[in-house]
Amino acid sequence: MSRIGKWPIEIPSGVEVKLNDDHSVTVKGPLGELHQKLNPEIEVEIEDNTINFTRSGETKRLKSLHGLNRALVNNMVVGVTKGYEIKLELVGVGYRAEVLPNNVLDLVLGFAHHTYLQLPPEVQVEAKSDKRSNPIVTLKSVDKQLIGQVAAKIRSFRKPEPYKGKGIKFVGEVLRRKAGKAASK
Repeated sequence: MSRIGKWPIEIPSGVEVKLNDDHSVTVKGPLGELHQKLNPEIEVEIEDNTINFTRSGETKRLKSLHGLNRALVNNMVVGVTKGYEIKLELVGVGYRAEVLPNNVLDLVLGFAHHTYLQLPPEVQVEAKSDKRSNPIVTLKSVDKQLIGQVAAKIRSFRKPEPYKGKGIKFVGEVLRRKAGKAASK
């Protein structure tokens, strides 16, 4: 039984949820509008400022889709009310980040060239570099899936290595460090 799928979603004030004929949901809020197509085997009902999800059967596939569809709609409601934010830290000597016009992120990551990434218009980016601290890249968006994908793409340019910890990591991420060659003696 899907425990997540059974939980109702409270619709906050200022948020408008609309069910469409093609079994999709549109959520409009103060920060933006999101659209998601849902599985037709999962029924969605809106009543008294809550959204409820029911499934048509008891198969394992339907149980997992039940929780998935509920989580997707909940992420949409949270996104249009509060938004999502991911912070990335650039750890390494000479690593820099700069935001160029037209939502382009310029990264200097120890390669012989700059790394440029064109970000989608739904994602706002901010790069902060203070003296004596690592540069921080902050991503903000209403779409949780999109912001996670963009953050993973940025991190893939230079993943943190286990010996010195250099690379791009999430703020607050704890890296598993290795001792290196000298520790074996």
